Amino acid sequence: MSDPTNVDNQLEPRLITETGLDQRLADIIEPVLVGMGFRLVRVRMMNQNGATLQIMAERNDGTMNVEGCEEVSMAISPVLDVEDPIDKEYHLEVSSPGIDRPMVRKSDFARWQGHLVKCETSIMIGNRKRFRGKILETDADGFTLERDQVAEGEDQNVKIPFTALSDAKLILTDDLIRDALRADKLAKAEAANQNETEDEE
Repeated sequence: MSDPTNVDNQLEPRLITETGLDQRLADIIEPVLVGMGFRLVRVRMMNQNGATLQIMAERNDGTMNVEGCEEVSMAISPVLDVEDPIDKEYHLEVSSPGIDRPMVRKSDFARWQGHLVKCETSIMIGNRKRFRGKILETDADGFTLERDQVAEGEDQNVKIPFTALSDAKLILTDDLIRDALRADKLAKAEAANQNETEDEE
């Protein structure tokens, strides 16, 4: 029987994806993660400590712990060795997206509605490409931001289509930390309940 969370995972593509070598790496890594019940958040090849391949991932419920990072790392390493897309020595680093995470799927915007985000668009929206504000609402096409820095003559609220998004990230606030910790606690409790139910069957 297939895991329904995997199906959801595959149905919701990332809005913001990589280019060049990072895109090739994402194409290799993402199917492995999906098969394990994880979602890819971001892949970045960085020139630090020689070269570092940074992979941000999370479980389908939005959680990620050290064991999950190790599991992903152990599954991805042999696949990367076979495909060999990187022509130099590199260090593999798997991490959670963190609390002030990149926003890469429509569900990220719905999940963190009410929180501050900063984002960039690929096209001009109301004479600008950079925005910062609170996510008021989301729908299938985009999200509405209540901006916290408005120039004279500009609207406080702006609708940003998902198709125009080139980068987006949550801004760390006390409210965000509180809600992220609460969501993590709930997800862990649900996982524990699910494990108990499976043990009983």
